[in-house]
Amino acid sequence: MPVMNRRIIFKTVLAAVLASTIALPAAALDRRVTIVNDTNYTIMQFYGSNKGTDSWEEDILGRDVLRPGQSVRIDFDDGTGYCKFDFKAIFDDDDVLVARGINVCKIGTYTYN
Repeated sequence: MPVMNRRIIFKTVLAAVLASTIALPAAALDRRVTIVNDTNYTIMQFYGSNKGTDSWEEDILGRDVLRPGQSVRIDFDDGTGYCKFDFKAIFDDDDVLVARGINVCKIGTYTYN
């Protein structure tokens, strides 16, 4: 085999190996985020919806609440492959805070303060 062909094959194989080890599939990314309530109010409801939906879905806290100083670890992996989520927190004083475009694949903690 000519030297030029071997170089082309080597470069092709090397590129394939690098691509498979460097580029993580979206499904393999960690979407767990710790939500911290660093306010003086209780979070009564919390929603996290991926950027591909127009709905807030269900209250992630369910029957629980997130009191001042408490935190909860939430896995936002909903099977869609999305990394960007919108968060909505409803507090006991009826304040509603919405945060848009949070990249749950890149952050480990989100704090309300």
